[in-house]
Amino acid sequence: QVQLVESGGGLVQAGGSLRLSCAASGRTFSVYSMGWFRQAPGKEREFVAAIAWSGGITYYTDSVKGRFTISRDNAKNTVYLQMNSLKPEDTAIYYCAQARERMTMPTMTPIRYGYWGQGTQVTVSS
Repeated sequence: QVQLVESGGGLVQAGGSLRLSCAASGRTFSVYSMGWFRQAPGKEREFVAAIAWSGGITYYTDSVKGRFTISRDNAKNTVYLQMNSLKPEDTAIYYCAQARERMTMPTMTPIRYGYWGQGTQVTVSS
């Protein structure tokens, strides 16, 4: 059974940084794309970033490009989201997700992710 456990969320002032981690277990981590999504109060869940199984290909939503970096350590079965220059509009619950099937490229499409973590709260104060 696949389990994804996020950590690293918290309260930070605008302009600050946080690093989210997501530890995976239950199946071979290194062959699946991983993604980060977020959901703000009253809004739908949205794509943030994704990374291919090898770590060599990454995608970002436009609003975080240049500020967030997704990475993975396949030896530790962990994916990370480094968030710099945080803004109040980044406030949300952040979820990591693992692709349902093996894919060459990462995906921004939620339905292609079969496993989700419980989420970690990120709050950015102005």
